[in-house]
Amino acid sequence: MKWLKSFGAFWYDFVIGDDWRLALGVVIALAVTCLVTATSSMAAWWIVPVAVLILLPASLLRAVRR
Repeated sequence: MKWLKSFGAFWYDFVIGDDWRLALGVVIALAVTCLVTATSSMAAWWIVPVAVLILLPASLLRAVRR
């Protein structure tokens, strides 16, 4: 059981890390990409790069302010 708890703690720290807002933004960007791909014929490749262009500076700004 200790191994399972350690495994879960590793993945939580790996995915969430220091900024849960960044992880949530990535999940939302992937979900929007999936939704756009499934519901329309529009190319959705650009959604994740745009999300990175928004999320990365926001995350860096929060880190610098600390």
